[in-house]
Amino acid sequence: MPFSHNIYPKDIEKRRNLHNHAVMKLDPRLRLRHITTFLDIAQAGSIVAAADQLGVSQPAVSKTLRELEDILGQQLFDRSLRQLQLNKAGQAFQKLAGSAMTTLLRATQHPSGATQTRLAIGALPTAATTLVPRAAIRFRTVQPQCLVRVSTGPNWLLLSQLREGRLDLVVGRMADAERMEGLSFRQLYTEDVVAVVRAGHSWADDFDTDALGRFPLILPPHGAVIGPLVRAYLRSIGHGDQAPAFETVSLAFGRQVLMDTDAIWFISRGVVAQELAQGSLRAIPLNAPMMAGPVGISLRQNLPESTEIAAMIDALQFATDQ
Repeated sequence: MPFSHNIYPKDIEKRRNLHNHAVMKLDPRLRLRHITTFLDIAQAGSIVAAADQLGVSQPAVSKTLRELEDILGQQLFDRSLRQLQLNKAGQAFQKLAGSAMTTLLRATQHPSGATQTRLAIGALPTAATTLVPRAAIRFRTVQPQCLVRVSTGPNWLLLSQLREGRLDLVVGRMADAERMEGLSFRQLYTEDVVAVVRAGHSWADDFDTDALGRFPLILPPHGAVIGPLVRAYLRSIGHGDQAPAFETVSLAFGRQVLMDTDAIWFISRGVVAQELAQGSLRAIPLNAPMMAGPVGISLRQNLPESTEIAAMIDALQFATDQ
């Protein structure tokens, strides 16, 4: 169809661009505080904890969340549970908003377009002591211009930060299906849970599960990936009612308590691999395959791998094979 005498193709293109701009325009009510507050609530799991992190009052946090949900026209959290949990809409918004915030943060850190790149890794305890350090050293030889930032923490926190785009990948035990929603997992190896004691502990030379009741136990917290597995094992051998003396997956704390007491610590083998190799700690043969599980790399689904992520995956595989 021919164009009229006073309308030209460039005018049509200009109008199309103006139309697209209008369609994509942000709601003028939306502010950066809405996004940051939402992400903090999603990470903390409660209004109270988010208010503490942000240094503002609880009513202010609640009001900001209500404003955001009004702007979006839908609720983002399931409020029927004791802790606030993201619903389907909230999970989708967390993924997009987190990625946008990460991009904005990187832009403010490198406004001149500096060539240095960054890679943010989350490391669970089982991978933080040996695997990730070895992989990071290997990675540095092939990507010297990339700054690697490693964060440690509980599984739920690191996976939440991964969904938000604050982390590029997480290394550790595979979480349950609910926590892995929207994420993919690449297995590196299978790891067991061990009961460890200090060298010279009487139980190490005279292993008997009935003797567990004579010694204080150190167990993983309930929120740890291996927490339910350890408690299921203890129930299976008749020690499900034995209360732990401590709960931790921290190497620094657990190792010191073991060295100073007769405690028994149930922990992933990778956390104490160096201590076992050096002989300062000993692992008790439990013969409990029910506590074994896959260790690997968690990534956001359907996200193209950057050169840095691909190089780190290769480095982690290399470190695993050593």
